[in-house]
Amino acid sequence: MNRLAGKVAMITGAGRGIGAAIALAFAREGACVVLAELDIATARETAERIGHETGTTNVIALETDVTQSASVQAAVTQTEARFGPLDVLVNNAGINVFCDPLTMTDEDWRRCFAVDLDGVWNGCRAVLPGMVERGRGSIVNIASTHSFKIIAGCFPYPVAKHGVIGLTRALGIEYAPNNVRVNAIAPGYIETQLTLDWWDAQADPKAARQATLDLQPMKRIGQPQEVAMTAVFLASDEAPFINASCITVDGGRSALYHD
Repeated sequence: MNRLAGKVAMITGAGRGIGAAIALAFAREGACVVLAELDIATARETAERIGHETGTTNVIALETDVTQSASVQAAVTQTEARFGPLDVLVNNAGINVFCDPLTMTDEDWRRCFAVDLDGVWNGCRAVLPGMVERGRGSIVNIASTHSFKIIAGCFPYPVAKHGVIGLTRALGIEYAPNNVRVNAIAPGYIETQLTLDWWDAQADPKAARQATLDLQPMKRIGQPQEVAMTAVFLASDEAPFINASCITVDGGRSALYHD
């Protein structure tokens, strides 16, 4: 229960879903946790719930827009003023932008990349100077199985997520001599509210859910806490030689050649 004791961690997009699960898991493992979230009301509610469940007072929410580098830097500055130097950053904030390539607007393209790729870079750029100076740090980027698999109708989301893997590898190699590790996690189908909402929006929600489950080798989809515990591992001192890598959390779905 103390795998992250003494560490300071910031998780972007931590108000709900995978980000909230990561924040809870980090708090349970002893970290000081900052939920950096655009929807500050949701983030505060989540931080309060985490504090209640874990008994810690070392969890706070900060309003953060990952598309704005100044906002991310301000969150880092506030975090370090409250808890001390950042040991861990989890770049989790992301949005789904699914369009037809030839009818997609310039705004759709920019919106996708502003959050899903620029947002990751803004986080990395804000924490790397301090981590490099101290000679330690772990950055965990939440990618997706869209980072290496293509589903028709999901453009340009996979383009941005492919970029997250490239960014992870490039920065991991660049700062390896400084003992700063940069890794990614690629979740597959995870039972977040977004997934539930998508099923509910279909003509037959029950059939849509079953169709998704039938595609999975394990005949279920993942839970947010299963991604969260992978993040705990990568953030901890248990993974000192894992760098510039991506761990896939999808129950084996992406290993299938065909259904």
